[in-house]
Amino acid sequence: MILLGSTGSIGVNALNIAEQFHLSVDTLVAGRNITLLNEQIKRHNPKCVVVMREEDCSLVHHDDVRFGEAEILRAIEESDSNHVINALVGFVGFRPTLKALECGKKIALANKESLVVGGSFVDTSRIVPIDSEHFGLWYLNQGDRKVERMVITASGGAFRDWPLEKLSTATLEDALKHPNWSMGQKITIDSASMVNKLFELLEARWLFGEGEYDALIETKSLIHAMIDYTDGSTTAHFAHADMRLPIAYALMGKVETPIVDRIDLSRVGALEFRSIEVARYPIWEIKNDLLSNPARGVIVNAANEAAIERFVRGEIRFVDISAMILRAYETFTSVPESIDAIFALDDEVRAFVRGIRC
Repeated sequence: MILLGSTGSIGVNALNIAEQFHLSVDTLVAGRNITLLNEQIKRHNPKCVVVMREEDCSLVHHDDVRFGEAEILRAIEESDSNHVINALVGFVGFRPTLKALECGKKIALANKESLVVGGSFVDTSRIVPIDSEHFGLWYLNQGDRKVERMVITASGGAFRDWPLEKLSTATLEDALKHPNWSMGQKITIDSASMVNKLFELLEARWLFGEGEYDALIETKSLIHAMIDYTDGSTTAHFAHADMRLPIAYALMGKVETPIVDRIDLSRVGALEFRSIEVARYPIWEIKNDLLSNPARGVIVNAANEAAIERFVRGEIRFVDISAMILRAYETFTSVPESIDAIFALDDEVRAFVRGIRC
């Protein structure tokens, strides 16, 4: 496999699956956790390693070390492996997805931004989703029953139980206190604002086609997806939140070996569901419009990434992230008609958000 984002949680789980099922690792692409990367190199012996920064190359224990986006693309092109796991975070994962498809490779996709910003230019027939929500939808949708609605679940993020009047005082430290698990900085902030779930709905729209999609909060994160059928029945996908399960299916197609422990519902006792309310998650205001106009996802993503950068630097409040996204969504109404237009619009939206005064 070619593993993009090897030192993140998904990358680590992918390498656990590689080790469990004796799968070879051709290429590792990592960020700044060089200590973990060197441990992965020693254990999996990849042919090629790519890091993001030139200054990190000398710290990597490998004979073929490269750096930067161009080298990620070259590594994908040169590799004989037919499987790419794209677990990069953010817009940076879009070009590698396009390159992998151009090279005829199969993609196990965790980089939701690839579909959010450019779903109309991505051949989803060669993509297998490894987000737990989309895996759950796929898992449930294997029969021939007619689907009425697809639903994914959300944890609610760090502020799901906060009094609304306190949100304007939320700090970066507060936003990173996820109630259910530990994740990277950006995705944890996206979980708190509900942008992550908005993106997952848009991703589902590209993966499964036109239809009705929605989300709700399930506080224990044991149900990842549900499907309502036209006969009035509903099925739900229960599983412990463990990325090894969707990764194993993505790499091998069929899995008959236990990957995660079965959920004991008698010990769970009860589940709690909540609606996603605009008062707490203002970004939810554009959910229906975005699903009806999915090509506008690039606007939301660019505004979100630029706003998060400002939040992390302490320039804006947490509540300003959603406000800036909504303002950008109102300001930019064009739909990109080419891949080059996506990158141009991305630049324009980021510049706009960076210039907003609070």
